[in-house]
Amino acid sequence: MNCQKRLGFFLSPDILEESVKRGIMMDIDDKVPNFKFQASNDLNSNLSAYKGQWLVIYFYPKNFTPGCTAEACSFRDQYEDFKDLGAEVMGISSDSANSHTRFVKRYKLPYTMVSDTGGKIRKKYGVKGDLMGLLPGRETFVIDKNGTILMRFHSMQATKHIDKALTILKNEVHGA
Repeated sequence: MNCQKRLGFFLSPDILEESVKRGIMMDIDDKVPNFKFQASNDLNSNLSAYKGQWLVIYFYPKNFTPGCTAEACSFRDQYEDFKDLGAEVMGISSDSANSHTRFVKRYKLPYTMVSDTGGKIRKKYGVKGDLMGLLPGRETFVIDKNGTILMRFHSMQATKHIDKALTILKNEVHGA
């Protein structure tokens, strides 16, 4: 998809739709697709609200499970490091907005949690299932201020995602 025409900050809807139909996954150097979402704070928003910011989006299987809780809390514990680099963090799963609200409250998560109950956002980003499709996939994307994917990382080892994302951001922001 790197050679396809892109419009503005986000991939144009017609190119995105065709890419999803053909099973093309979002990859490094691609423009991210915009999406509307309901956040854990019950606000409706869309990804374009983050234009001009570094963004870390992590997809995870399910709230309140051991691995997902460890990942969410690891992002929480390092959240100030992300903020110091000018990045915002967003977690996405198929859990309901109500479940996200309880998850955020219980673990004091300072960042946006997004409900993707129909799996539309996951599909737009090409996030595949794990364990032969039995679990929704766990992937993290680092996106620059222009809406370009700098990193796509897939691993069932939940806490590895935080270090990978921070390393990419430090290298990009500080030119290390």
